[in-house]
Order: sequence, then C-alpha cells, then structure tokens
Amino acid sequence: MDENITQHFRPEEAPFIDAVGNWLQQVQDEYRPVLTHFLNPRQVYVATTLARRADIPVRFSGGFAAAEMQRALFYPDYYTPEAKDFELTLLRVDYPVKFATLHHSQILGTLLGSGIEREIIGDIVTDGQTWQLVTETNMADYLTGQVERIGRVKARLVTTTWDTLVQREDEWEPEAATLSSLRLDSIVGTGFHLSRHRAKELIEAGRVRVNWADTEKPDYELAVADLVSVRGFGRIRLDEVGGRTKKEKIRVILAVLKK
Repeated sequence: MDENITQHFRPEEAPFIDAVGNWLQQVQDEYRPVLTHFLNPRQVYVATTLARRADIPVRFSGGFAAAEMQRALFYPDYYTPEAKDFELTLLRVDYPVKFATLHHSQILGTLLGSGIEREIIGDIVTDGQTWQLVTETNMADYLTGQVERIGRVKARLVTTTWDTLVQREDEWEPEAATLSSLRLDSIVGTGFHLSRHRAKELIEAGRVRVNWADTEKPDYELAVADLVSVRGFGRIRLDEVGGRTKKEKIRVILAVLKK
C-alpha cells in the first residue's frame, strides 16, 4: 500500500492495510466481489477509507442493524450486492435457562477454545436470557458439532432463522465531551466518570482492551471507531473527533455501554 496512505494510520495497522490493498486489487484484477472475514469497528473504518480512495464500492453486514462485527464485501461497479452474498448464519445457544446463567466472555472463550479465530465470529447477542451469535455460514456445521459445554454449563449450538433474532438488551448511550488528548486513560476516565488516576490503574492492571487486543499503555492514543472494553465497567467507542475549543480541548463523541 502507498506510503502516503499508510502514514494516516497506526504503524501496527500496516498488515491490515496491506490486506485491504490486496482485496481491492483482487476486485480490480478479477472483476468480481471479494468477501472478508468479520472486521471490528476500527477495521471497518479503515476499510471504508481505503475503498473510497481506490474508488471501489464496499458494503458491510453483520446480520442485523448496528452489528459491531461485520463482513466487508468489495465489489466492481456492475455488481449489486444482496444479503445472501455475506454468507451469514445465526446460531442459538441451547442451555438450561432456568438453572444456569451464561456470560458473553464464557461463550466467546468456548468458541475460541474450539480452535477458531476471532474473525470467524460476529456479534454475540442476548435479551438477558436467550443467547445467539452470528458466524460465517461455512463454519456453522463445525461450530454446532464442537460445543458441548460453555464453562460448566451443558450447552450446544443450533442453527436458527433470522426472524428469531433477539432484541438485544444493551443500548449505547452517546456522550459529547471535550478532552485534553485522545489518550486511552483520558477516554476511559471520561466515559465512565473516573479519575485519570483510577483509569490509569485499570489499564496497567490489564483490565482494558482496545479492539479486542490487550493493552497496558495509559498513553495509547485512540482514533475514530476504536472500541475500548473495560472489565467490570463496560465498553466505549470513539465515534467522532471534531475540532478544538478556544482552550484547545478536543471535541469528541463517545458511545458508552455500561454494565
């Protein structure tokens, strides 16, 4: 990928930027659609930016509106994408609802423990009782045959239809703020109304992840579409970075999902 493009992103994003460049080149060379695995919100943002620069259309789908994890479909101008092109399947977790409680981390941990990569799994959703997850269609049979327990709970995965999709119980709350910087500790503190010192402690204790990756650097600088998870508190997404105030504070829009 051109150095003039990569300089606008983080150095550690270079492998993903190269992957996007290869997908875009495939569309141009083979004149056909190219479907990716699931991308996180930051990757969706990067892919959108690069596709726009290359003047190649792209659409995203995670199976339902507001899905966090989405597959990208890059395609030539002649093509009209349809929902089936994203090859998504909805699975339901069957478990003894009256006698057991499941958590998102348990389900994801079980799936990753079965030998698959995170990029194969889309969103895991619940209405507080029923748990469902989105996966790539060609992996559905493998997953339904692998899972027998989630934690200590006897459970299995079964394919279900999209009209059974649950109404998720969690809702993101938008919050406008002004920050002195886009440091991780600053945004964690602002999103959950914690002191900078407390936010720094959480990060250094390994309780914070950025885009599903562990980080213990309080000064890590965030960018648009980064997703921050704070164990025991919830999640924050950096939705928008605006201009500066007269006092040189940075205007931002955060989306906050509290536990």
